[in-house]
Amino acid sequence: MRTYYCGEVRQQQIGETLTFWGWVDRRRDHGGVIFLDLRDRTGIIQIVSDPQRTPDSYEHAEALRNEYVVKVTGRVSQRPEESLNPKLPTGEVEVYADSIELLNAVRKQLPFQVSTADLEPVREDLRLKYRYLDLRRGRMSKNLQLRHQVVKAMRRYLEDQQGFIEVETPILTRSTPEGARDYLVPSRVNPSQWYALPQSPQLFKQLLMVSGLDRYYQIARCFRDEDLRADRQPEFTQLDMEMSFLSQEEILQLNEELIAYIFKTVKGIDLPIPFPRLTYAEAMEYYGSDKPDTRFGLKLVNLSQLLKDSGFKVFSGAIKAGGVVKVLPIPGGNAAISNVRIKPGGDLFKEATDAGAKGVAYVRVKAGGEIDTIGAIKDNLSDTQKQELLELTGAEDGHLLLFGAGPTEVVNKTLDRLRLVIGKELGLIDTTKNNLLWVTEFPMFEWNADQKRLEALHHPFTAPYPEDLHDLKTARAQAYDLVFNGYEIGGGSLRIYQQEIQQQVFEAIGLSPEEASNKFGFLLEAFEYGAPPHGGIAYGLDRLVMLLAGEESIRDVIAFPKTQQASCLLTDAPSGVDAKQLKELHVASTYKPKT
Repeated sequence: MRTYYCGEVRQQQIGETLTFWGWVDRRRDHGGVIFLDLRDRTGIIQIVSDPQRTPDSYEHAEALRNEYVVKVTGRVSQRPEESLNPKLPTGEVEVYADSIELLNAVRKQLPFQVSTADLEPVREDLRLKYRYLDLRRGRMSKNLQLRHQVVKAMRRYLEDQQGFIEVETPILTRSTPEGARDYLVPSRVNPSQWYALPQSPQLFKQLLMVSGLDRYYQIARCFRDEDLRADRQPEFTQLDMEMSFLSQEEILQLNEELIAYIFKTVKGIDLPIPFPRLTYAEAMEYYGSDKPDTRFGLKLVNLSQLLKDSGFKVFSGAIKAGGVVKVLPIPGGNAAISNVRIKPGGDLFKEATDAGAKGVAYVRVKAGGEIDTIGAIKDNLSDTQKQELLELTGAEDGHLLLFGAGPTEVVNKTLDRLRLVIGKELGLIDTTKNNLLWVTEFPMFEWNADQKRLEALHHPFTAPYPEDLHDLKTARAQAYDLVFNGYEIGGGSLRIYQQEIQQQVFEAIGLSPEEASNKFGFLLEAFEYGAPPHGGIAYGLDRLVMLLAGEESIRDVIAFPKTQQASCLLTDAPSGVDAKQLKELHVASTYKPKT
């Protein structure tokens, strides 16, 4: 039997005879004495095989190579002073192997060396194809164990301290294509009918509130057939929650305590609560983003009122067309950022045009508040406007001012992008900080220019503020997002629980009564049987763990992730299927490969 995991042994075990199971991480032959680093999911212990002290194990140790699976029994000893390894938790001890049993050898050349993969970068396609090897690495093993600890903390807080009940909701559901594209599953027993994989358990958790369960949670698997990025996957996991009879304030407070509990339990970090809050309007005004990174300054300044009558037509024309003029003030930017980078061909110019802007105007502030620029900005500002510009932006000698002018959405996106790039480049982001904040009071709807209609900014089950019911098109939603260092990690809202209001929202997004009844009739009917006021939130578990682990991709905290093309390199999924299977499902492919 295993008596200890490899990473658990300390000085307290010196003199004990222990048994370990694991993989050979490295093998070293030092003048006849063989040293093995034995690895399991907890870490590494050094095994010593000496032809004099442990002759029974020596012949076996000679034959071992990296990634062989072995069983080792031996006595724990103090390491000599010169071989102490402070980098390892087990670095003060070693085990003299009385016996070594080979359980399984490696019979093919390794695609990469597991023992050095944390130090020498390995191509991601190789890591994903041989994921079972990749997961042996210390970094990846720690990430999955961190994920487990986060889920464990979630369960303990919600169940033991807040009385939540875990309920599983269906995976095969009805398609309600209001958000991203659904993954569809044909039904064999109901020809020509289709299931959809859930984008979230939204409707079922609301029905659970109508059922009287009061406080529900689930570690839910969700699916979205959408374009992928580093922090997105076609299948993902979220902590899903719903609560009855709680105000928005009470929901936010409960969730602040949940997140603080996770940080304390998993990372030993004390988070100050309550978390700061910004309205959606404030976040967009000062940061150009509804998920601002508040670990550094560089707030945007709106100059539309000052420049609405400017002789510089780029500014005044943008404002008259319903847009804005904003500026990103950068202390020390004169010395750090050259003109070449801002002009066409420069990297900052490219960042701006990638965000939809035509370019970037700029002003450099010299000693005494003198404005230095190329082009028409300086010539079209009066002395009073120049002084007011300096006061509004707080600009002093050495400041660089980057301007965005045009449609509000484009200006915000451009300056947000430049703010993040420059903040990182100038070392303004304190990576030791854990800044969490709520963004609240989102608009109920946004305009879909392609479909020429309003669509719900979050989803059509979000409740408007009661005082905004007179005009739903401009109403604010009782919605809230939790932002962690510039990433949205959770979002939720108070829900509509009155049938007449739900029907008004469906009408606002262009659903006729017949369409609403066809798609959501079961929900509308449920509201007629005494639905309680309720609200909830969902957290992106993969993204939260990614941030806690200090990784840049959620693929590094998921055991078996997909690529950015939504494929699994390990199992070669998706794949073709037999014609017989398709026939049973009454499905035929219309796809024709390009010639």
